[in-house]
Amino acid sequence: MNFALIMFVLLLITGSVWLLDRLVLQSKRTESTKEPWWVEYSKSFFPVILAVFLLRSFLVEPFKIPSGSMIPTLQVGDFILVNKFTYGIRLPIISKKLVEINSPNRGDVMVFHYPENPSLDYIKRVVGLPGDHIAYRNKQVFVNNVLQEQKPEGDYNYVETGLNFVHTKRYTENLTGHNHAMLVNPDVPNMQIGAVAEFPHRENCTYSEKEMRCTVPAGHYFMLGDNRDNSRDSRYWGFVPDNMIVGKAFMVWMNFSDLKRIGLSID
Repeated sequence: MNFALIMFVLLLITGSVWLLDRLVLQSKRTESTKEPWWVEYSKSFFPVILAVFLLRSFLVEPFKIPSGSMIPTLQVGDFILVNKFTYGIRLPIISKKLVEINSPNRGDVMVFHYPENPSLDYIKRVVGLPGDHIAYRNKQVFVNNVLQEQKPEGDYNYVETGLNFVHTKRYTENLTGHNHAMLVNPDVPNMQIGAVAEFPHRENCTYSEKEMRCTVPAGHYFMLGDNRDNSRDSRYWGFVPDNMIVGKAFMVWMNFSDLKRIGLSID
């Protein structure tokens, strides 16, 4: 469901009714004549819809985390806020960039339209920038042939939907100066080669059971989930083009299952 498109259509309808009433209908009504219900409702909702549309389109948009692909950084059920202007001001719906502000940095947690189905929004971490050479070998990330250090932090266990208990190892990963938490499941193979899809610029990548290598095309980004062995990401469906970027995640504003997470910044 394209919520922005629905909001835009409602904005056009209520705004058109408000304008029609202001220019034509209002002058034809007497003081004792009651406004038609459709005029009254449109005039009431138009400013509210306009404010929400502008807020969501250009400033901040809320999202809910539906899966565990970003554990431990983000938990299932987290409601997060996404900064819509960090990476530039874009036209709503078509995502055409109007003003260039910043480019994504390695380590950013970014929301984007899922390349395989742009009606869905995904959230992952930026690992590869345009022109980078990315390798994933033995569950370690190499950026431009430099190993990104992983510092062990002990065991990390969690329960998936369906009461499936998962045992992993927690690490602090240093992505060229950006430290963040991530998980590795020692019982899962390095890559699921059979799950790799065909995608644009597939020729930029090579795969084997032990290693994946990709060169990030211009204007694209390589994304990984922090829960490395429970994340379908750029290793499997390719690169995120700039025109599919939604914004940068920066804060957890609610989690009804764990109120202590309210207000946590997203690093």
